[in-house]
This record gives sequence, C-alpha cells and structure tokens, in this order.
Amino acid sequence: MPAQFPWLTTLIVVPLLGAAVVWALPGAARRHARPVAIGVALVELVLAVVAALSFDTSQAGVHQLAEKAAWIPSLGVSYAVGVDGVGLALVLLSVLLTPLVLLAAWREHPDVHPDGLHVEGGSRIRHYVALILVLEAFMVAVFAARDVFFFYVLFEAMLIPVYFMIGAFGGAGRRYAAVKFLLFSLAGGLVMLVGVITLYLHGPRGDEGFLIDNLVGNVSMSTTTQRLVFLAFFIAFAIKAPMWPVHTWLPDTAEQAPVGTSVLLVGVLDKVGTFGMLTLCLPLFPEASRWAAPVIIVLAVISILYGGLLAIGQQDLMRLIAYTSVSHFGFIVLGIFAFTSVSVQGSSLYMVNHGLSTGALFLVAGFLVARSGSARISDHGGLQKVVPVLAGTFLVAGLSALSLPGLSTFVSEFLVLVGTFGAYKAAAVVAAFGVVLAALYVLLTYQRAFTGPVRDDLPPMKDLTLRERWVVGPLIAAMLVLGFYPALALDLVREPASVTLEQVGVDDVTPTLALSVDGSDQ
Repeated sequence: MPAQFPWLTTLIVVPLLGAAVVWALPGAARRHARPVAIGVALVELVLAVVAALSFDTSQAGVHQLAEKAAWIPSLGVSYAVGVDGVGLALVLLSVLLTPLVLLAAWREHPDVHPDGLHVEGGSRIRHYVALILVLEAFMVAVFAARDVFFFYVLFEAMLIPVYFMIGAFGGAGRRYAAVKFLLFSLAGGLVMLVGVITLYLHGPRGDEGFLIDNLVGNVSMSTTTQRLVFLAFFIAFAIKAPMWPVHTWLPDTAEQAPVGTSVLLVGVLDKVGTFGMLTLCLPLFPEASRWAAPVIIVLAVISILYGGLLAIGQQDLMRLIAYTSVSHFGFIVLGIFAFTSVSVQGSSLYMVNHGLSTGALFLVAGFLVARSGSARISDHGGLQKVVPVLAGTFLVAGLSALSLPGLSTFVSEFLVLVGTFGAYKAAAVVAAFGVVLAALYVLLTYQRAFTGPVRDDLPPMKDLTLRERWVVGPLIAAMLVLGFYPALALDLVREPASVTLEQVGVDDVTPTLALSVDGSDQ
C-alpha cells in the first residue's frame, strides 16, 4: 500500500518556505512581497481544501491525515500530527483568513516607520507579510499537533511573530501592548511547562512518552497531582482564550495592533486556548476536569456578562470588538465544561463561527478607521448615507456577532445554551442574558456610527473598493452558508464531541427539545 501523502506537513512547510522567499526578495523585487505572499497563501488554501477532501467525515472523531516521526527520542518527543473534525475545521479557518488578511493589508504599512524613519522600498511590508506566513504555519501546526511537547513548543513559538507584528507595526502604544501580550502569554506558558514535565514523569515515558494517544488513560497520578497539573494547563489556556479575569491583555492589544494581526490573533490564535481545553485538558485529566467544571462554568458566565457589559461602554471600536470576544469565549468555555454532546458540539462550532464573524468585524472596522482616521465611535455618524456598502457589511458582521438567526453564530450559540441547560440550568439562563447584551452593543454602535445626520467634520470617504469587497465577501458568504446549512460544519464536530464525553467519563444529557440542526434526533 503506497504511503499517504504528508498533507499536514506540506501545509506547515509551504507558508514557511513562502516566508523565506519573501524575506529573500532582492532590492527592487521587494515591492512584489504582497502578491508573492498572497500567492503562497492561496496555494496553501487550495492544498488545505484538497487535504480536507481526503478526510472521512463519517470517522471525524478519529485523528486522520496522521504522520509521526521520532524527533528527540531520548526525551520522549515526537513529531506527530493529525486532525479530527475539530482540528480540521480550525485549520481550514486559519488558511481562509490568512489570504484575506494579506489582501486587506495591500495598502497598509508604507515604507515609513511609525517613528518617522524612512525604510527602504518594500522592506517594511515585506517583513509584515512574511511574519503572517510564519504565523500561518504555526497555526496549522498547533491545531494538528498530537505530541504534548510539540504542542507546547508551537504554543510558545506563536508568540514570536505576533509580538513583532504588534510591536513593529502597531499604533502609538504598540510597545506597551506588545510587552503586555508577551508577558501574559509567557507567564501562562511557564505554568504550562511545569504541567508538561509533570505529565511526562507520571506517564508511560519511553521514546514516545509525550504522544497524546499514549498519555490518554495511561497517566498515573494522585488526585491532588492531577488537579494541580490540570490547573497548570487550564491557566495557560484561559490566558490565551482569553477568559475573565486574565483577559486584560486583549483590549490593549486589539486597540494597538494592526487590523490584520487582530483578525488572526482573536479569530484564530485565541482558539488555541479553547482547543487546548477540549483536546488536552479533558482527555488527559478527566477527573480533574469534572472536579473543576462547576467553578469554570461560573467563570465562563462571568466572562459572558462582563465582556458584554464592558463592550457597551467602549468608545474605541477595536476595544469594543475585543470585549465582545471575551463574551463569546465565555460561551465557548461554558459549552465545553457543561459536558453534554450538544454543548460540546456548539462550542466546537462556535470556535469556527466566531473566527468568521469577528474577523469580518475587525476588517470592516479597519476599513472604516483607515478612511476616517479615528477609531472613536463618537467621531462618526450618518455613515450609511456616505458609505452604504461599508455600513451594510458592518451591520451583517455585527448581526452575526449577536447571533441573528440565519447567520452561522446563531446555530453554535443555540447549541451551547440548549446543551448547557440540560446539565446546568441556572448557568444557561444567566448566560442567555449575554444575547441581550450582544444586541445592545452591536445595535447601539451601529446607531451611533452609521445612522443619523452626517457629521460635518468627517473627511471625504469612498465606499468599499473592489479589493475590500473581495476581503469581506467570502466571510459573509461563509456566515450565510453555515447559517442556513450548518451540517457542513456539524458533520465535523459531532463525532469528536461524543469521543470527548467518553474520555471524560460522563453520561450525556440530551434535552428533549434538542434536535440537531440538520433535522436528526440527537
């Protein structure tokens, strides 16, 4: 039987090679960095789609496209990759958003440094797009990693391109935001490293001692030790997610980072936190997961309400979107730790849908800020009369953020709340108020910025260009398709949810009113 083509390794290597090519462009050729990077990202997208076509959705709970090779056998470390349905969905999200971010940044980052220094033609954008390609490779790799140590290395390595994307290309407060992001992330990673080492010492060890498949069900720890190691992993993932009260780095980062960086950071990278909870915390520490679930659910509900309330009071558009994400990540964590198949399916789907809606919100907000020169909501008004297409796309993205029926996030939020209601009724009822808060922060923002009389002090504005419409169009199309036919994504996450519950060792609770969105009984 011929060897399987190494799809996942290819998806990791292609953007890295693309980044190397972009960095190696000589003198005058550096002005072509953008089209070269977009070409690489489009090739990556095509390869990912072809790889996905070889994925068997009927066995979505099994890790497929698997590859394994010895890396540091003396330490039990392997290069091991493979994706189940959830991992594949997040890989596809990553490779979809990357070319859109590159296309959105087509006219960004001119050859003048924020400090006023002139930069050689093409050099500045060359570095930015190359960093995006490096980050894309890390995103694909982390969602495919099947070795705990390999996952940890990627978890930390992703900080490097993001730090430079914020610190070198962000706004006036970029250095503070970059350092704050780095310190929070490194603190979480340090705590996680202690957990990684302890996990190995209590596992089967050997040449493949860090393989997740070898560790699940084969870790011998006392109850206290398991709970402490679980907390080490969970704290790192909660910072990455981000959850209240370790979320404070996100608003500052979103306010100062380039828009494309915020799209990838909030739309994809932060999913590493919830993905890690789902694929590492639960199967590796089942008893500790059950023990911690009630407290985590309380924290998730606080995140939902806190993020929504803070979003309503924001004056800066980028900070507002950041706080909406704190609320949305609360829904995702709530569904994961409610331990029902419906809620876990909803959380898995939510990770993808949040990336689409928040990515669209950040991009459209970035187009608006580039035109007006201000991110303050109060500096705008009556824009639907001036830039109707921009206003319409912002409204659609906002309606997706508030989970309007017919758009993709409605399905995932509905599943989370219904699934949670079967196990934690009070938490589900309180969390439902987050839907009301979402309607307030989205509609009030739209009213303040886009309705009413046109402000006299607004600069002349053009509506979305053809390039910008190509940036937001695919995201809106994806939100509509998954809103009306969510089975495309649900088929990927349904079986992994059942596998997760089996690993945690809990009995599924299926509310009698819960039906799968494609019409079959759950």
